[in-house]
Amino acid sequence: MAKTSSVEKNNRRRKMAKQYAAKRAKLKAIIHNKSLPIEDRFSAQLKLAELPRNSAKTRIRNRCEVTGRPRAYYRKLKMSRLALREMANLGLIPGMVKSSW
Repeated sequence: MAKTSSVEKNNRRRKMAKQYAAKRAKLKAIIHNKSLPIEDRFSAQLKLAELPRNSAKTRIRNRCEVTGRPRAYYRKLKMSRLALREMANLGLIPGMVKSSW
């Protein structure tokens, strides 16, 4: 099991990213619009830099929903390989069987 503080920090980042998503998108649209004057684009860049760093989507770490493990994460299943193996062995995942040959 991962540290609770790490998992909670990541949850705060998810919440903050969702909260500031529209504002960040609006500022980025202004920044990337080449038809606007350079002063407006630069002021939008400064406003974007003033936003909290944890509001950026790239700061979010994919973590296992079961254990909170940050590595060996399957996006489709939203869990780590270890949790997947454990749940599959217990028969908790429909359609997944342990292979043997």
